[in-house]
Amino acid sequence: MYEEVAVGDTLPELSIPLTRTLIVATALASRDYQDVHHDPELARQRGSKDIFMNILTTNGLVDRYITGWAGPAAVVKAIRIRLGAPNYPGDTMVLTGTVMARTDEDRGLEISVRGTNGLGTHVSGTVTVQLPKGAGTR
Repeated sequence: MYEEVAVGDTLPELSIPLTRTLIVATALASRDYQDVHHDPELARQRGSKDIFMNILTTNGLVDRYITGWAGPAAVVKAIRIRLGAPNYPGDTMVLTGTVMARTDEDRGLEISVRGTNGLGTHVSGTVTVQLPKGAGTR
């Protein structure tokens, strides 16, 4: 329940294996046909060591992380993220979060999120989420 969440609470970690299939399939599903997301040779020609995850997938995984914790009735109001180190196939991204603020009038939470991989921080930012009345977190 919203009442049970305090500023400073940490969300459980979520580890996401970064498979080649995940990177390619999610890029195509989001209609991002840039070759750096599915063609290793062309990605290398453009200066990358391999294909890498697109921002739309990262945004979706951050949303999944928050709603997985807050529950399916939670409403994500805003996601504000910055990308850092690329997510390459064969690595793992670990998402973490901390409750930074509460707004009692709308049962809102601001959560700081970070996703790290073997190269460092892949994504960082904040998510604003509204919990419904009587809803609990997992």
